[in-house]
Amino acid sequence: MLFVTGKGGVGKTTFASALAQLSAASGKRTLVVEMDDKGALAHALHTEGVQFAEREIAPNLFAMAMNTEDSLREYIRLFVKNPLVSTFGPLAKILDFVANAAPGVKEILAVGKLCWEVRERNYDIVIVDAEATGHIVAQVDAPAILSNLVQVGVIRDQTRWMQDILHDQSATGVVVVTTPEEIPVLETIQLLDTLQSKTKVSVSAVVANRVHPDVVAGGDLAVFAGLVSSVESGMMASEPASVLRGPLRLLSIATQRRKREVGLLEQLATNAKQRGVLFMSILEIDEQEAGITSVMSSVLKDELS
Repeated sequence: MLFVTGKGGVGKTTFASALAQLSAASGKRTLVVEMDDKGALAHALHTEGVQFAEREIAPNLFAMAMNTEDSLREYIRLFVKNPLVSTFGPLAKILDFVANAAPGVKEILAVGKLCWEVRERNYDIVIVDAEATGHIVAQVDAPAILSNLVQVGVIRDQTRWMQDILHDQSATGVVVVTTPEEIPVLETIQLLDTLQSKTKVSVSAVVANRVHPDVVAGGDLAVFAGLVSSVESGMMASEPASVLRGPLRLLSIATQRRKREVGLLEQLATNAKQRGVLFMSILEIDEQEAGITSVMSSVLKDELS
């Protein structure tokens, strides 16, 4: 089971969807799960509304979306085994009341469903489009938190086997998606620190998305620097200088951006290496391009092969 997380807007849903497509295409029975039920997963996979009941949307690829009330019904059906669950009233109201009194309740309903699918081996892999970086720790650590609060009884028993799955490095991992920008990189490093120091859930990979290619590289750097110097110093004739000034300024901005990106990527790669975590980068893909998820899936196939 892989939890894919990242700061909002870095492309975590696209990455989770691409990874799920790649897994299914390789012959693995794959379940991809949207945790916030906002509809982004359905959009990324070019399918109609994804609901709580998992549905096969392509060969070997199943999709579902978590929601509060259905999660509670499923938890009671699977773990409490209450035959009257279908007769309960608005369970979301009951859940809200309980959740206010005990932290981790909402999270454990969702995580319990995921862990159950892993335990029952209904799928070869479960890929989770998880909460953003600010909430992922509470999500993956919910069984441990609740276990510390409830020392006896059925909840204690349920959280124990969930922890066995979540804390097993061969069974569960977190993939952190980021972009080569200062704030997302900072949040990523902070999340890696928190996961390592406060939980027993392992990090499988750090993925830098939307990386820009070199605009000017190699021997062209000296040529570019010479042109900029000639234009800015007035050594070049005014007519060609006026034509080149605008494009050169744009190139300078792009080159400086790339330089900053390289520094941030090196920082991420070094941090990941120190932790023994896989690091990979994905070049920027045109957001307007049709089938961006399929394009990223193809890129992932090349990167991981």
